[in-house]
Amino acid sequence: MITLYSFPKSRSLRVSWTLEELGVDYQCQHIALDKGEGQTAEHLARHPDGKVPALEDGDVHLFESAPICRYLAETYSNGTLQPNDPAARAQVDQWLSFIVTEIEQPLWNQAKHKFALPDDKRVPAILPVCAWEFQRALAALERRYHGQENLVGESFTLADLFLTHTLSWAISMKHRLPDTLIAYRERHIQRPAMARAIAREEDAA
Repeated sequence: MITLYSFPKSRSLRVSWTLEELGVDYQCQHIALDKGEGQTAEHLARHPDGKVPALEDGDVHLFESAPICRYLAETYSNGTLQPNDPAARAQVDQWLSFIVTEIEQPLWNQAKHKFALPDDKRVPAILPVCAWEFQRALAALERRYHGQENLVGESFTLADLFLTHTLSWAISMKHRLPDTLIAYRERHIQRPAMARAIAREEDAA
């Protein structure tokens, strides 16, 4: 049985969404990050920084959402979420890297300096820089995205899953999105697997 260590409204949702899309049986183990459970010795053995997601699948123990989701798609699907064609798969990996390092990064910096870091480590002056950096990343995305259904090929892939999740995070943080990306997010956020993933994580809490 796969065990996903999760916390609602965090990056662990990417993993539960992936599992739901693949139809894989799993259990959610809630880690109360808000109560310090991430810093217990038990959880630090799963994730060295005490965060989520972390995943156990038999002898396979992983942390960080991108490699976890790639592992699941490659292990439990036949071209679902991660194409079989090497060139197409490389394009999905390309977008995963761009989403995590360029689009998500300023959002996380903003979150850290608003509420995640200790008060004495926050630098409010960085917040406008984060907003500028996020818009710059969206402009780069729009050089390749022009309103098509999916980022790679004709099917929904991990690239779409990660971008949809990240754009949802941006909306929750009051960032402005272009109309094409608003429509893109609204299409994919309505996938039944997403609703099931949210429910699984909330039920585990």
